[in-house]
Amino acid sequence: MGIQTVIRAALFSAALSMSAAAGAMKIERIGPTLAHPWGMDFLDQDTVLVTMRGGGLMRIDLGTGTATEITGVPAVFNRRQGGLLDVAVADGQIYLCYSAILDSGSSTAIDRATLAGNALIRRQTIFTGNNPTRSGHHFGCRLQVTGGMIYASLGDRGTRDNAQDPAAHAGSLIRINRDGSIPDTNPEKAGWAPEIFTIGHRNPQGMAIHPRTGDIWTHEHGPRGGDEINIIRPAHHGGANFGWPTVSHGREYATGLRVSKHDSLPGYVDPAWVWIPSIAPSGMGFYPDAADGNDATLMFPEFKGDLLVGSLKFRRLYLVKLDGNTGLPRSEHIILDGQIGRIRDVAVATHGPHAGAILLLSDEVKGGLYMMKQ
Repeated sequence: MGIQTVIRAALFSAALSMSAAAGAMKIERIGPTLAHPWGMDFLDQDTVLVTMRGGGLMRIDLGTGTATEITGVPAVFNRRQGGLLDVAVADGQIYLCYSAILDSGSSTAIDRATLAGNALIRRQTIFTGNNPTRSGHHFGCRLQVTGGMIYASLGDRGTRDNAQDPAAHAGSLIRINRDGSIPDTNPEKAGWAPEIFTIGHRNPQGMAIHPRTGDIWTHEHGPRGGDEINIIRPAHHGGANFGWPTVSHGREYATGLRVSKHDSLPGYVDPAWVWIPSIAPSGMGFYPDAADGNDATLMFPEFKGDLLVGSLKFRRLYLVKLDGNTGLPRSEHIILDGQIGRIRDVAVATHGPHAGAILLLSDEVKGGLYMMKQ
């Protein structure tokens, strides 16, 4: 049956009664105004790369706020939810997830490049989704690079049946090697595209690696209700089905009726957490502690080991508290409520002069990179 489902209505989330929420934290914008920033990753302890949905990539110094545009990025399908989306940095390589322009429309794609000065060089496309469409919906496009492999989320592109078709990349979590080749340990199931690791996903826009277990945590948008946090355990869940739309807590936009009469079924992995009503989650990151090999003086010890999740709909930052025994979500609390607009991505500095600071992207016309610190 999978992971036990826990439902909490965001309507009843209590404001966090901790020193941070009581006024011990400060929030400031780092660098210039950015139009619809979408993804970020650390280039080093003092610098982050930030994508903008319209097609820009910026390098921002966290100390000075100096922002430099990076050239050599791919052309993108900048329509509705499409554009230049996530970025990941690993071992000197830059990985970009974006909506690629194709003759038949667009599909989620991943490029790999090297940063030389202020330009991406030797950029090559290492993955392109196999079912392009002219739709501007549900690209997914979160990246994590771990264990020598890339995990990437692909939305169902607004056609929900894609998520139950293992031959279609849309509506899946894929796993590829860093050069785009197929890992030997990927599921080998009849009818499955070789890159696919799990299926049954609607539009996952958050992904983080648990610092101790190595499990992949994702969250995804439901329709009206049914936003989910899912835990994907690489050792056990290769080839697993996470349900959409056969199993869902969500309701149809037009009618309010349940998408499915089932919120759990044998053979499908249950979510670890469900939001009803939807918060439109985007971006997520674990707040570490010194035991994870990070700098000992982290800023917000109240958050250690728990999960930070951004909300587009309510313009909030949530802290999802994890149970000390099971490691599963048990409660949620609001840390920020509307101060910087729609929160698109979340990251935590773990080393160096900013260790413990929380970085947030505000997805607004006049958005930007924000730092939350003491």
